[in-house]
Amino acid sequence: MRVEARIQKWGNSLGLRITGVMKTIPQFKAEMPVVIEINKQGIKVTPSKRIAILPLTEKQLLKGLNRKTAHADALAIITHKEWAD
Repeated sequence: MRVEARIQKWGNSLGLRITGVMKTIPQFKAEMPVVIEINKQGIKVTPSKRIAILPLTEKQLLKGLNRKTAHADALAIITHKEWAD
């Protein structure tokens, strides 16, 4: 497939939008991690094979925590010298 597009100013950067047919054929999605290869002929954009780390909810982060598993015993004790005046 060959598609013509235009590199445009985007804030302080240059941007190339993935629109129309370009966004459907390579299966690109918003927020998708990609790998960009750059050489003298141009650029190549491919989906990243790395698994994206998805954000956890607060409930998921706190699941299973208690006084022992939260390492509450290892918390630092703040001295009066460390408090801001």
